[in-house]
Amino acid sequence: MSQKRALISVSDKNGITDFARELVSLGFELISTGGTKKALQEQGIPVMSVSDVTGFPEILEGRVKTLNPFIHGGLLSKHDNPDHLKQLEEHGIQPIQLVCVNLYPFQQTIAKPDVTVADAIENIDIGGPSMLRASAKNHQYLTVVVDPADYGTVIEELKAQGTTTFETRRKLAAKVFRHTAAYDALIAEYMTNLAQEETPETLTVTYDLKQSLRYGENPHQQAAFYRKPLGSTFSIANAVQLHGKELSYNNINDADAALQIVKEFTEPAAVAVKHMNPCGVGTGENVFEAFTKAFEADPVSIFGGIIALNHEVDADTAAKLHEIFLEIIIAPSYSEEALATLTAKKNLRLLTIPFNDAKKPELKMTTIEGGLLVQEQDRFTLEDATITVPTKRQPTEEEWAALKLGWKVVKHVKSNAIVVSSKDMTLGVGAGQMNRVGSAEIALKQAGKKAEGAALASDAFFPMDDTVEAAAKAGITAIIQPGGSIRDADSIKKADEYGIAMVFTGVRHFKH
Repeated sequence: MSQKRALISVSDKNGITDFARELVSLGFELISTGGTKKALQEQGIPVMSVSDVTGFPEILEGRVKTLNPFIHGGLLSKHDNPDHLKQLEEHGIQPIQLVCVNLYPFQQTIAKPDVTVADAIENIDIGGPSMLRASAKNHQYLTVVVDPADYGTVIEELKAQGTTTFETRRKLAAKVFRHTAAYDALIAEYMTNLAQEETPETLTVTYDLKQSLRYGENPHQQAAFYRKPLGSTFSIANAVQLHGKELSYNNINDADAALQIVKEFTEPAAVAVKHMNPCGVGTGENVFEAFTKAFEADPVSIFGGIIALNHEVDADTAAKLHEIFLEIIIAPSYSEEALATLTAKKNLRLLTIPFNDAKKPELKMTTIEGGLLVQEQDRFTLEDATITVPTKRQPTEEEWAALKLGWKVVKHVKSNAIVVSSKDMTLGVGAGQMNRVGSAEIALKQAGKKAEGAALASDAFFPMDDTVEAAAKAGITAIIQPGGSIRDADSIKKADEYGIAMVFTGVRHFKH
C-alpha cells in the first residue's frame, strides 16, 4: 500500500496545526481544502489540495469540492478486500487512513440576531457530513476525528502502535454519527420553523451534555443534565453558578419550577419551592419585603427549599436568607455585601440568570415509556382571558389584586391545585390531591385565620359546590376559577349565598 493519507478539512481550527504537524512526522501525506489548507501552509506544514487528488477544481463557490470518487473511493474502500484494492488501482484512487473534519458553523450562524435565511442556508455543510458519515461507516479501516478533544488520543495511539485501536475507531465513529445527527437536527428545526410546520411527521431534537449528575431522583438512579443548543438564556441550563456544590437532579427540577413562577411577576417578587410546588410567594416594594412575605407564607416548608428572586439580592435580604437553611438561591444579581454574606455557607448554591433577556418560547416535552408528549408552554395570563363575574357581587380592588396573584401562582401548582392568597402573598397552597375539595381543605387549613377576607384560586372548574362551601366557612370573600362545569350554577348560587365574588376566566391550568 502507498503512503498513508490523512484528509483534513475543519471549521474549528483549534489545535489543528499541532495535530497536522504530528501526522506529518508520523509519515502521513496531508490533503486539505480552502481555509484549512491555507492555515496549514502558513505554519510551514506540507499539504496538498483536494483538487490535486480529484483532478477537478472546486466549483460553485466551493459548494462542490470533496464530492468525488477520488475522495469517497479512498474513504469507503475495504483495505483487506482484494476486489476493492483492484478497483482502486484500476481507477488510480489511493486509500485514506485518517479523516479529520468538522462542519460549517451552522449553529453559530443562526445564533446571530441579524442572520439572514441566505446566510443560514449557505452554512449548511454538505461535503463535510458526507465525508464524516462515509469514514465513520468504514471505521474498521480508517480513523475519523470530529472533535479536537480527541486529537491527543489519536496521536498517542499512532505513536505507540502505528495505528489506532479498533475500540478507539468505533468510539470515534459513534461520536461522528452523534455529531452529524445533532447537526442535522438543528438544521431540521430551523427549516421546520421557517416552513411554519407545527406538528412535523417526525421530531428530532438534540441536546448537549452540560454535566453528569451524581444520581437522579434517588441514589439508585443514574442521571445527566443536557442543555438545548440555542435554548432560552432564561433557563437553569444556562444559569451561572457563583457558589456552592454541584446541582443535583432534584435541585435542577425545583430550580426550574421556581424560575417559571417568578417570571410571572414584574414587581419585586420572591418564590420558595419544595418538590416542584410553591410553598410561599410574596411581592413587595423591594426584594427584602417580597422575601419576607414568601417566608411568612410557609416558614416550615421553606426549610431546605429553593428561592428565586427577580431583583438583585441586597445586603439586608442576604442577611435574612442567611438565617434559613436553603439549597439554592436564584437571582439576576447579588450585591458585593450579599455575596460576602451568602458565600459564608459552603454548600449554598448561588445562581444568576439574565432576567431581562428575551424569554424564547420553547416546547414542553414529557417522556413516557416508549414515547414523547409535546406541547406549548402554558403562557396564558389574565390579560389573555375573557373575564366574567357571574355572581351578584363584583370583587373589590383589593380582592382583584389577591385574585390576580393567586391566578399567577395556581397554574404552577400540581393539579388538583388551590391557592389562597392576599394581594401580596400566598397564604395556603393545596397541591396534587385526587379531588379538588381535598386540595382546598389543605390550602385553607394552612391559611388558617388569614383566610378571612382572602382570595381563593383554582386551576380548574368546581365539579360541585363543596369547594365554595369550604372556602366560605373559612372566610374567603373572592374566588377565581375557569368555570365551565355542568354544575356551575350550583357554585354560583353557593357563592351568592355567602356574598362571595366569583370570577370565571374561561381557561384552566392543569399541571400534571
